[in-house]
Amino acid sequence: MQIYVIKRLLSAVVVMWAVATIVFFAMRLIPADPAQVVLGDYASQELVDAFRQKMGLNLPIWQQYANFLAGLFHGDLGRSMVTNQPIAEQIFSVFPYTLSLALASLLVGAAIGIPLGVVTAIRRNTIVDSMGRIFALAGFSFPGFYLGILLLIIFSVQLKWFPVVHSVSEGGGILEHLHKLVLPAFSLGLIQAAYITRLTRSSMLETLSQDYVRTAHAKGLPKSVVFYKHALRNVLIPVVTAMGLYTGSILGGAVLTETVFSRPGLGKLLVGAIAQRDYTLIQSGVLMFAFVVLSVNLLVDLSYAFFDPRVKYE
Repeated sequence: MQIYVIKRLLSAVVVMWAVATIVFFAMRLIPADPAQVVLGDYASQELVDAFRQKMGLNLPIWQQYANFLAGLFHGDLGRSMVTNQPIAEQIFSVFPYTLSLALASLLVGAAIGIPLGVVTAIRRNTIVDSMGRIFALAGFSFPGFYLGILLLIIFSVQLKWFPVVHSVSEGGGILEHLHKLVLPAFSLGLIQAAYITRLTRSSMLETLSQDYVRTAHAKGLPKSVVFYKHALRNVLIPVVTAMGLYTGSILGGAVLTETVFSRPGLGKLLVGAIAQRDYTLIQSGVLMFAFVVLSVNLLVDLSYAFFDPRVKYE
C-alpha cells in the first residue's frame, strides 16, 4: 500500500501543478489591468505603477510564474490585492466552516440515500419504490440555492426554529455551530441524497441478482443478513466512489449555500474575491478547492480495502 500511496501523492502533485498553471495564466488572460481594477478608474498613474511594482505585476510573465510556484512550494499563497493581508490566513480562517458543511452534507446524503436506496431495491415496483424514485427525481430537479431559500422560509421565517442569518459568532459553543449547520447541511445533503438513492438502488438491484445472494437465501440465512451484510457491502464501493466524485459538486454548491445562509466559508470568500477582482485570492481559492478534491479522492480509493478485503493495492 505504501508504494500505491506514494504514486498517488506524486500524481496529485502533478495535477496540482497543472491546476496552478492553468489558474495562473487564466487570471493573466483577463483583459482588465488588475492594478487599475483594484485602485479604481480615478487612480493616478504613479499610484498604479507603485501598486504594480508592489504586487510584482511589472515583472515579466515568466518571472511572475516562477515566483508564484516558488511561493506555493514554501507554502506562501501571497497577499490579497485588496486587503494586503496574507491569503493563507484568510483561507484557513474560513476553511473549517466549509469543511464542516461539506462533511455534514455528505453525512446527510449518506444517512438518507443509502437506506432509502436499499429499501426501494428490496421493495421493487411497490409504492415504497415509487415514492423513493419520486424523491430522487425531485432532488435532481431542485437547485441547491433554491432549496436553501425554501428551507429558510419554512424553518426560519415561518417556524422560527433556526435563525435567518447564519453567521457563526466567534467563541460559540459546539451546539451553536451544529444548530446553525443544520439547514445548510440539509440544503446540500438532500440533493446528494437523491443522487445516492438512485445509485444505491441500481447497484443493489444488480447485486441481488448475483449467484452468491441466491445461495445465501438457499442456505436459509435471514433476509436482513443477506441484504445488509452480504449485498450492501458490495454496493458500498460504487456508492463511496460516487460520493468522492460528488465532492467537487458539493464544494461548488457550498459557494451558493454559504451566500444564501450568510455563512462564512471558502465559497463566500471566493465570491467576494471575484466581486472585488482580487486575482491572487481567486487563484489561491481555486487551488484550495482542487487540493480538497484530490485529498478526498485519495481517501476514497484507500477505503476500498475496508469495504472489500479482496482489494489489494499493488
